[in-house]
Amino acid sequence: MTIDPGLPVALAVAVLLTLTIVVYLVGDLPAPRSTLVAAGRAVVQLGLAALVIAAVVRNLALSVLLLCAMFVVAVVTTVRRIEAPKAWPWATLAMLAGLLPVVAVVLLTRTIPPTGIALVPVVGILAGNTMNGHTLACRRAFAALREEKNQYEAALSLGLTRPQSIAEVVHRRIPEALIPGLDQVRTAGVVTLPGAFIGVLLGGGTPAQAAAAQVLVLVGIMAAQTTTAVVAERLIGEALLLPDDLKASLRP
Repeated sequence: MTIDPGLPVALAVAVLLTLTIVVYLVGDLPAPRSTLVAAGRAVVQLGLAALVIAAVVRNLALSVLLLCAMFVVAVVTTVRRIEAPKAWPWATLAMLAGLLPVVAVVLLTRTIPPTGIALVPVVGILAGNTMNGHTLACRRAFAALREEKNQYEAALSLGLTRPQSIAEVVHRRIPEALIPGLDQVRTAGVVTLPGAFIGVLLGGGTPAQAAAAQVLVLVGIMAAQTTTAVVAERLIGEALLLPDDLKASLRP
């Protein structure tokens, strides 16, 4: 089974977009036009992605180059979301710490072959979810540090070091950032049928093949996000991965 671009898809997308805008208006939600912009960007970006991927997946070197470009976009996106653009080297380190071991495992175990057609979708999914895990961990940590500065200062006054004092505030927030990923794993096949599962089925694979691919992706996402969050916490504790306002206020 395949879904080919054409009038049926265009009609379905138009109806769904109209439904979204109507619900925005009925619910008195702000900026209903943002849905049009989002949909337009999705069409353009996915169209360009389809053209680029079709051009490079048969060449391993070009596929790796594409994945590097996608990772750069992921880093730029996460540092913008956490409002810490100057901390991009440390965000990069945290995300690579989560992503590279997972990619190494799936390649060394020969779970997926070292080809562009296999690497681009799998590594792309892992990179995107690593970005999300990093963003959630940092946003929760930074919010806690701003809201609980008194607790940080109290820890310092008791003789704790700056990393220890930051950890007193931040550590309990890190598991919160991992909840969406854990829930995705827990509910797979019961509440949701995730993208990799559907993709394999639509590509003509068997349900067993789809299940195997999805388990691989989900466990890989969980490992990558967990590692990224823990490394990010350590970098935050060393006052490396911080926005400017927190760097200035969290003096030792």
